[in-house]
Amino acid sequence: MTSETVGGTELGRFLRARRARLTPTEAGLAAGTGVRRTPGLRREELATLSGISVDYYTRLERGRESRPSPSVVDALARALRLEDDEHRHLRTLAQLASRRTPPAPGVPARTVRPGMKLMLEALRPNPAYLVSRTNDLLAANPSGLRLLAGMEDYPVTQRNIARYVFLHPTARTLFDDWNNQVRGCVARLRALAGADPDAPDLTRLAGELLLKSPEFARLWERYDVKARSHGRKTFHHPDVGDLTLGYQSLHLEGTPGQRLLAYHCEPGSAEHDAVTLLDMLGTRPRTPEPPNPAP
Repeated sequence: MTSETVGGTELGRFLRARRARLTPTEAGLAAGTGVRRTPGLRREELATLSGISVDYYTRLERGRESRPSPSVVDALARALRLEDDEHRHLRTLAQLASRRTPPAPGVPARTVRPGMKLMLEALRPNPAYLVSRTNDLLAANPSGLRLLAGMEDYPVTQRNIARYVFLHPTARTLFDDWNNQVRGCVARLRALAGADPDAPDLTRLAGELLLKSPEFARLWERYDVKARSHGRKTFHHPDVGDLTLGYQSLHLEGTPGQRLLAYHCEPGSAEHDAVTLLDMLGTRPRTPEPPNPAP
């Protein structure tokens, strides 16, 4: 997980992962003859497409060259057919790699401001919750917690969206498109790993999921960094049945890493009835239980 592990820098790992996913045809190269040992581009092919030497690119990928110019970074992004989010991530990795000393580790904000608690209440019955940069569930209104069916089974300190979607058995049937859900979840963590690869909160979570979830390990290796901030999700909820909700994710100013995720639906719709019921169910007192072990 750290920047010193096998495989070089985060910049090199990202380049290698993206190169392996781009076929010669997708890159605009003529299909060659014979069997390729790798499904993606060869180093020499990417170097040629980017207008740089094979030796320079190899050193860049292996972490032996750490000061690519902005023009080289942009050329690599074009050759790799990177989208805007991926291009920005590549620039960030290049800037971090060029520093002689690593940046001071960021301190994630975990304190929930009183105003945010009031906002979560004001959004009822629409589900809403507040998460940390590693998707720890910091606060939620009643329907927000209840929407993630089974999340309340976890101890408060273990409630994390990534842990839930990969390890809780209900998550696979709750989300209509579980595969898309988990891809977005890993993409956010991967983007964080590029900017702060040695962050203790990230290394703990990623280390746990790499051990416990083969799906997480596979997606982590893909190195996607694009995550959606709005759209629609369909749920197959054990308490209220099927519902489709719009959602919006918002980063909070003044609280590093915190993000508000709020769902919405039309008043008077079947979905509104469903979230109203979730809100009611979420306010019911629970029978005290002994503390659960960490999942």
